Amino acid sequence: MSSVEICPECNQENNGHWCKPCNSKRFQNDFNNWTSGNDKINKFIQDAQLNANDRWDVIEWIPYDRFQDVKQIGKGGFGTIHYARWIDRHVGKWDSENQQWERWGEGEVALKKFDNFVNFNDVLNEMEIHLKSCSGPNGGSSIRFYGITQDPETHSYMMVLEYAKDGNLREYLKINFNNINWEQKLYNIYCLSLRLMNIHKLDIVHQDFHPGNILWIDRHVGKWDSENQQWERWGEGEVALKKFDNFVNFNDVLNEMEIHLKSCSGPNGGSSIRFYGITQDPETHSYMMVLEYAKDGNLREYLKINFNNINWEQKLYNIYCLSLRLMNIHKLDIVHQDFHPGNILSSSFKSDDMRISDFGLSKLIGENPNNPEKKNIVGVLPYIAPEVLSGDEEYTKAADVYSFGIIAYEMITGFPPYPDIPHDEDLAIKICNGLRPKIPFHTPKLITRVIMRCWDARVKHRPTFEELCEELYKHYEDYYDYKSEGKNKDSEIGIQIKKAKEFSANQESTNTTTTITTTPLNYQTHPQAIYTSRLLNYSKLPKSKNEENFERELEELTKSFSHITTNLDDIDEF
Repeated sequence: MSSVEICPECNQENNGHWCKPCNSKRFQNDFNNWTSGNDKINKFIQDAQLNANDRWDVIEWIPYDRFQDVKQIGKGGFGTIHYARWIDRHVGKWDSENQQWERWGEGEVALKKFDNFVNFNDVLNEMEIHLKSCSGPNGGSSIRFYGITQDPETHSYMMVLEYAKDGNLREYLKINFNNINWEQKLYNIYCLSLRLMNIHKLDIVHQDFHPGNILWIDRHVGKWDSENQQWERWGEGEVALKKFDNFVNFNDVLNEMEIHLKSCSGPNGGSSIRFYGITQDPETHSYMMVLEYAKDGNLREYLKINFNNINWEQKLYNIYCLSLRLMNIHKLDIVHQDFHPGNILSSSFKSDDMRISDFGLSKLIGENPNNPEKKNIVGVLPYIAPEVLSGDEEYTKAADVYSFGIIAYEMITGFPPYPDIPHDEDLAIKICNGLRPKIPFHTPKLITRVIMRCWDARVKHRPTFEELCEELYKHYEDYYDYKSEGKNKDSEIGIQIKKAKEFSANQESTNTTTTITTTPLNYQTHPQAIYTSRLLNYSKLPKSKNEENFERELEELTKSFSHITTNLDDIDEF
């Protein structure tokens, strides 16, 4: 994909995500909606926004109440440094679909608070020089500068800066010097000279250059240090510990660990959440898996909070990425068996970094003592394939495909399946008889077809994840070209999404003049709608089948787009 794109709003070329003319107007239109209370600071922020050539040139006025967990972490001669979590995070790029800024980053920032005796002009001068030195595609030479805020109690202005987890150079050397090899020493000295060279090119003289003013940003390697005969240790140190209850069979624990390790290996981190090691609780003696910490949590919670801010490009890419993860797991001959949004984790869903978790050893496995012919069924009822519920078949790869279809429905609509009814034996019977979630009629038909194929009761008619990957990537690529690069204006998926967006916009304008209707952010969940895994010990469920009109509707959709599916054979490998 080209790094030069066409802005969908002004039709001018831009660098791929930043249209300066359009963004300058957006910032200017917002000038009346905020104030720092100081004309000079207002002008400084406004000038920076109007002249920004990319996101790293932007600073904002940030109300103090947008910060949480504020605590002092340092003190200098002219002020104090505070740690904080910024709820909104910094400006990324403009989301033309939802007409708002995408917000990027982890939210951790440092607040530099100036003492009241410091001359205001000196404060403003420092801000201007800092902004000048931190601009550029690689973050410039100084720590990133996100904006300005004000302490509501002391009225002191504060710079909102990138948070340097490793602190300053002096403290870093004090703790880590004996573990720094000569390769790292030489490279660090070179990098420091490069930073100062770039600052001098801007005709800036620092005047207070010492190790306390050199902040350490993570540049983790993770390799063997042959000079010191030890491992270099990098990373942020945040992990998740999965603790197994003592009643869980030890062989099941070990089996889950083996499967998880197999699925998370590979240069790109594999398909599951990273597995770092094993520890043991000294009090209960329970073993614990040490796993990558997923900052954004699970998919279900993410959709509940963020669905209305997810555009179609991200939806298509996320569904494709999820199919890719499952394809790789299936290539290892692993069947997940408990696939639902609670087991899809990410450190950043916006960065499409989804990983699969929980390979099932916290669930009950074994013979049902009341029916030795039938295995225990464990999982979240709406995501379990009907042939598994009815006992016709054990879990297969096709059952994971069914679960994926339900999850894809949820990612497209924002609604979990069957939120307003009890998840009981009556629902299980209805699912076996062909009940499926209702796909909104304005959903792009190409996506409707993908979802319906996945939850077809005829197991052999479901696609494999190889087929899903190929088709979903094709739809994503077509829409990307249609929307971002001004190409492929006859794209079927592009046209269908455009109609879906127009319908949604009309619904929103109608709802503003009528009573409030249910949206993906305020749906009501029945108290017996259970979205966590449990034992489902239902007996005598009917043989699985499709609803009366399902196969006819799917066949009509397939015929409608046969020309598109035929062309999938021509796609190069991705």
